[in-house]
Amino acid sequence: MADRSAARRLDPRGRPAKPRPVESAAKSTVQATSLELDRLIHERVRLAIVSALAVNPSLSFNELKEILGTTDGNLSVHARKLEDAGYVRCSKSFRDRVPLTEYALTDRGRAALERYLTHMEDLIRMTKGEGA
Repeated sequence: MADRSAARRLDPRGRPAKPRPVESAAKSTVQATSLELDRLIHERVRLAIVSALAVNPSLSFNELKEILGTTDGNLSVHARKLEDAGYVRCSKSFRDRVPLTEYALTDRGRAALERYLTHMEDLIRMTKGEGA
């Protein structure tokens, strides 16, 4: 019986076929909703950046780095992606002859964060069986 089961799981080229997901109405709804998540914000460091900026008018690079506990390079890469998407604004200046990079959340970034949080709340309700 195991041999027939294994044979059924081969694709036309004789390779193991990918398992088929079991579909249900609730699972389909959760999958459809999860596809709507903003993948840019969903990444942990970027979510932390926009969350920190949502409760502060602006933060310097060093303040963000300290809050997030990340490296210069990691923060720089993630902040640039958010800036390229128009979610954060970056301004560079000097304070006492020392370069100062500050970030602020844009209206577009705030709206994206609010949409993201709404989607996550919906997923949590559906997972708990409370409906949307």
